[in-house]
Amino acid sequence: MKQIPSNDKTILKELGRQFAAAAADPVNDARRAAQLRIDNLELSRPTIHIWQEPWSEINLNHEMDLHCQSDFCRPIEWDMRQLLYKWRHHPGDLPLSAVSYQPYCINDSGFGIEEDADVVRTDAASDIASRHYHVQIKDETDIAKIKTPVVSHDEKKTEECFQIRNEIFDGILDVQKRKVTSFRFCPVDMIARLTGIQELLMDLALRPEYVNKLVSHMVDCWIQRVDQYEEQGLLAVPAREMTVTGAAQVFSEVSPEMHREFALQHEARFYKRFGRVEYGCCEPLHAKVDICAECLPNLHKISMSPWINFAEAVRNVRNRFVFAWKPSPNFLAHETWSPDVVRADIREKLDMAAAGGCSVEIRLADLSTVRHAPERLTEWERIAKEEVNRYP
Repeated sequence: MKQIPSNDKTILKELGRQFAAAAADPVNDARRAAQLRIDNLELSRPTIHIWQEPWSEINLNHEMDLHCQSDFCRPIEWDMRQLLYKWRHHPGDLPLSAVSYQPYCINDSGFGIEEDADVVRTDAASDIASRHYHVQIKDETDIAKIKTPVVSHDEKKTEECFQIRNEIFDGILDVQKRKVTSFRFCPVDMIARLTGIQELLMDLALRPEYVNKLVSHMVDCWIQRVDQYEEQGLLAVPAREMTVTGAAQVFSEVSPEMHREFALQHEARFYKRFGRVEYGCCEPLHAKVDICAECLPNLHKISMSPWINFAEAVRNVRNRFVFAWKPSPNFLAHETWSPDVVRADIREKLDMAAAGGCSVEIRLADLSTVRHAPERLTEWERIAKEEVNRYP
């Protein structure tokens, strides 16, 4: 690794001091306690989380401009500036800790095949894009293109990075090495990028045996991948104590029976080795809660699209799982900002959830645009906080 410029260290040290000051605020303990109550399925004040902001539209006052030069320091600077911006402007229930984590430097060869897509952007500075996937897997003879990843740990690099990070934040932040804390497991969505989405959905009806073999093979590769992480001691906690997340968003419109056959029955082989499962993302799972619970006995949290039958979701979730509700990001994307509409939507949904005995986690995500008006996020967060404080 090249020597770190002294100015990079100065920049990170100052950010570290700001981070440590924020982490010392007692509100962080209160936010952790609030999340713990939700995770324990207590009927408590919902927690608020804001993710996937359109950062290219938000940095109007240059708070998030990067000044470090080295490849090592720039990602650290970016992460810290993101968190400090959220802390100042729309924290929700974000807790900060006075810790800088050095991830293990793990080499993972991947699955032997990558998506090939045409990408269209409306904003060159944004990472939000539309994709058209080129078909690479067409039939059973192509399934073998998906390989089992090969995993290894570069201990020397991990130690080198740890020492550099330690030198930068010495006396400011607690620097810790961190192994893998979770996995994001979405085998069907990964497959759709290789087969084409329309093609995969048609094959559910036309070639079900082929689809089952394809999904089963992908899950096998994932299981063998995690075996290597376990065997090499790369997990932060034993798998049985770990929470993993996953989804099958491409199956948004398929029936519960098809979701079970082509996703859940295969995914369950992976999920069963972990302590807790958080399932779902932007798919409308309101009518699939029972089938998810049946296939995933360690299901703990279920996340759903903004465009669900909310009343049905509440009836089906009840107090069995944490209900991770995603409000519509469209309210922040309209030409005219309407805070009264935001308030009415949040109040209506939380009243229904409270009546149904749900433990709710609010997740505002998938924010493609805020119309270059970051103050909308700040006001949305203020309204959400006022409304969750009404929760019985």
